Amino acid sequence: MSESVSYRVVRAAVLLFLALFTLYPLWTLLTISLSTASEAGATFRWIPQVLSWHAYVAMWKTAPLLHYLRNSAVVSSISAVVSLPIAILAAYALTRHHVKGGAVFLRVVLATQAFPGVLFLLPLFVIYVTLQNALGIPMDGTYLGLIITYLTFALPFSIWMLTGYLASIPQDVEEAAMVDGAGKLRAFIVTTLRVAMPSVMAVGVFTFMTAWGEVLFASVLTDSATRTLPIGLELYESAKGLVIYWNQLMAASLTVSVPVVVGFLLLQRYFVRGLSAGAIK
Repeated sequence: MSESVSYRVVRAAVLLFLALFTLYPLWTLLTISLSTASEAGATFRWIPQVLSWHAYVAMWKTAPLLHYLRNSAVVSSISAVVSLPIAILAAYALTRHHVKGGAVFLRVVLATQAFPGVLFLLPLFVIYVTLQNALGIPMDGTYLGLIITYLTFALPFSIWMLTGYLASIPQDVEEAAMVDGAGKLRAFIVTTLRVAMPSVMAVGVFTFMTAWGEVLFASVLTDSATRTLPIGLELYESAKGLVIYWNQLMAASLTVSVPVVVGFLLLQRYFVRGLSAGAIK
């Protein structure tokens, strides 16, 4: 059935609005980052009077941005790498072995996503302090504490998503591999897991991006040595007394977004395939 003219017009208008809604903040960041310090703090201009790259050079000296970049990369990468195998095994057990109470478990897992993170902030902090005092295990202000915190949110979502993905793949492919002599685990890896790899990559990207931009828990559970990028960007507001370096702040915000954007573009085909695999039911 051909599309009507009115439908195409409305669709074009909606897409244009969404494009402008997305590009406006990006253009604002770029414009201010290319402005001088005095112009950046004045009335906003769509195009700077004087284009300056000084902010992209000075931002590395005003705050230890490279240090925060490394912290975020370590925490986000480990969170994604650790959560995926656990989520895959849990989803495999739920979809292939028909665990008793599996449906209830999935509902409970999904229900954990309905609670705001601020409800868990104080209990987690108390638990970490208690463990540190009782067992001598450093948790507050360490990579370990922050990674475990992110896993508590990444794992439920990952398990729920991957369970939906694996359930959509027929078990016959594994049985065929087992007929050829493969064991259960090997059959799962070489058949089902290979087919579900786009979905696994999509979940991994989501977990990484969630940890990369998280602010609430990082603001409490990190110190100067483990501070991540979202918290480190706040230093541009008070790095030199009461002066706010808006051009450096915007330049740093754009710079730290580059790794996520590049990674997303490189894995886009996996991400699109994962979303089209019928994950959410």
